[in-house]
Amino acid sequence: MDKSNETPQNPLREIIDPFVNLVKAPRALWGINLGYFLEGWVYFGILGYLAIYFSDIVFKGLDEPDVYSHYMILVLTAGITISMFFLGTVSDKIGVRKSLLISFALLLVGRIFISLPPFVGMKPGLWSSMHLTTMLGILIVVIGYGMYQPAVYAGVKQFTNEKTAAMGYAMLYALMNLGGYLPTYSFLLRENMGLGIPGAFWFYTALTLVALIATAFILTPKVEKEAAERAERERELEAQGKDAPDAPETTGAQRTAAQIARDNRDRTLFQKLANWVRTHPLRDLRFTYFIFILIPVQTLFTYNWLILPQYISRAYTGWIGDKFEIASNFNPLLIFLFVPIIAAVTQKRNVYKMMIWGTFVMAAPAFFLAMDTSAYSLFAYLVVMTIGEAMWQPRFLQYAAEIAPEGRTGEYMGVAQLPWFLTKVIVPLYSGHILAKYCPPEGIRHPEQMWLIFGVIALISPLGLILAKNWMGTHLTKRHG
Repeated sequence: MDKSNETPQNPLREIIDPFVNLVKAPRALWGINLGYFLEGWVYFGILGYLAIYFSDIVFKGLDEPDVYSHYMILVLTAGITISMFFLGTVSDKIGVRKSLLISFALLLVGRIFISLPPFVGMKPGLWSSMHLTTMLGILIVVIGYGMYQPAVYAGVKQFTNEKTAAMGYAMLYALMNLGGYLPTYSFLLRENMGLGIPGAFWFYTALTLVALIATAFILTPKVEKEAAERAERERELEAQGKDAPDAPETTGAQRTAAQIARDNRDRTLFQKLANWVRTHPLRDLRFTYFIFILIPVQTLFTYNWLILPQYISRAYTGWIGDKFEIASNFNPLLIFLFVPIIAAVTQKRNVYKMMIWGTFVMAAPAFFLAMDTSAYSLFAYLVVMTIGEAMWQPRFLQYAAEIAPEGRTGEYMGVAQLPWFLTKVIVPLYSGHILAKYCPPEGIRHPEQMWLIFGVIALISPLGLILAKNWMGTHLTKRHG
């Protein structure tokens, strides 16, 4: 594909346009976006506190509360992914509005159960009433979020057309990052207002109720119906404006489709299963290597909510440790600013080389924290790591799409998400143990050694990409050369 005539990206416009489009967005998209913004604020706000909440309150008194607290984060984050797999089709069956309202109702109930135990005198401990009640709340949130996220994207698809879809998804991206940044100021609730983490949870629970009410009043049944019908008419007009295939081609396509249908009916279940295994993307060794070699560097994403809040609050004194939310929630703001800028600067660079350099730049700053616990090292880690993330993460799915065979891009893109799910499962299995050993709540701490281990793990990704450069490059050339 010749990219010489592509219009260069304007970084400032990429940052500002989603918010300009948000103001101009139709009411139906406002009904989705306002709730999505609030939910992003609530989700990341609670997630950033959850490990501390379990360690310091729910599992208080246990020998290694960090270990059990990280297991509970595993239940939440991995559970949401599994839940979306099974509940993602709900919005197709009952509609976007009903799905969103049911989701928010479940999220509200789940967060009430999470916030309630400290205020009714439940006793802490493993399998205590406090633990079981909080875990019940997490499971309800898992179900609600499994319905919510797919419904949001289904709504944007339903209420936009080919020309406005990119704008709709860009707004979601912008609002997600803005919502993820706002928990930075949660210390005002936790510390300045004296509410503590349980009180902050009640604030986020109240925001969930606001999101539920706002969605119900903005995205009314009438608004939903009119928006869907308008988008459908616009899509039909766009289709009419395109060149229609001539009769012989249409007839041939129909004959091909009919033949495929007959062939499918004649196949046995065993043949279908054998064909699925034979053609599965994971049978493509280069593709499998590519997506799984990124797991080591992806562990740094997971540390943002599993490690950083506890690490900063324990290892740093003064305002940095006291107001740990400022540093631990800095990443979403930087990503929002850096992604369009770096995308504009590097849009003509080789994708695989950007993957190598991006994963290296993201992994290397872990060694800053392996040197000391100064404010300068922490700031450098957050900034440089985010630059690396902005370099490679947007290119990841692009490369996965490029190495996919013709007509199977969607299948490859879906499988490419598997390592991210595995990362959310694997990291909590060891992160609590390492945190308890090198950065415990009390006693002697050696957090530098912890980050040395994390840095070595993360470096496996760029080194693995470098070692496979010729192998992977040949694969891409054969597919698209």
